[in-house]
Amino acid sequence: MPDISLIQLVLANVAIAAGACLQGVAGYGIGTLSAPLLFLISPVLLPAPLVLNATLLTIFMLVRNRAALEVRQVRFAIGGGVIGVVLAGLTLSVLSSKGFELIFGILILAGVALSVGGLRPRLNATSSTIAGAASTYMGTITAIGGPPIALIYQNEKGPLVRANMSAFFLVASFLSLTALLFSGYLGRQELILFAATFPGVLVGFWLSGRLVHRVPFERLRPLILGIAAVAGIAALTRGLLTL
Repeated sequence: MPDISLIQLVLANVAIAAGACLQGVAGYGIGTLSAPLLFLISPVLLPAPLVLNATLLTIFMLVRNRAALEVRQVRFAIGGGVIGVVLAGLTLSVLSSKGFELIFGILILAGVALSVGGLRPRLNATSSTIAGAASTYMGTITAIGGPPIALIYQNEKGPLVRANMSAFFLVASFLSLTALLFSGYLGRQELILFAATFPGVLVGFWLSGRLVHRVPFERLRPLILGIAAVAGIAALTRGLLTL
């Protein structure tokens, strides 16, 4: 069993349940909310165990919202995702544990900046390709791939957003897991941690089905981004102190 306590596993399941519920309601969020919390609980929970949980969640979400899926809208983002995962695999292959904390912190803060920056790119082939590449790069390394792809869907609403983003995240997750496997970040320990934490996904997804029309996502957004910023600063500080 990995070096993690029962209390940490319970907290990890709570963090994943919260992120899964948020993603079930808004279309993304398990990375943005759960990854920073998991890093504060124990860095061993990232990135592969959370990417595995996110993969399971996106399958559930795609089944729930399949009637609203428009494949033509996500094909360019998926193409960009292939580029992003290759770059992420190359990055991970040369990172030390100290370097991982540094880049983890930098990318989290970049995700927060994208979310609050006020950018409103149009949904087209170019923006989709760039967003797909950035999302998969960030998602592979930090398990936070939501902000870039969410930017291009911020003016869309409802089932279309949840369906199309789930389709993209599903493909991106499999690409990320491939990169993590070949770079040595996905092994027996990560599979054990996934097995110990996937109940959080089940609980969160179940809750989201009851809250999808009741939770005001925009009111929660400052809290979520605040948590992400704190974790990003913590990771960056830890990385700098161990240089």
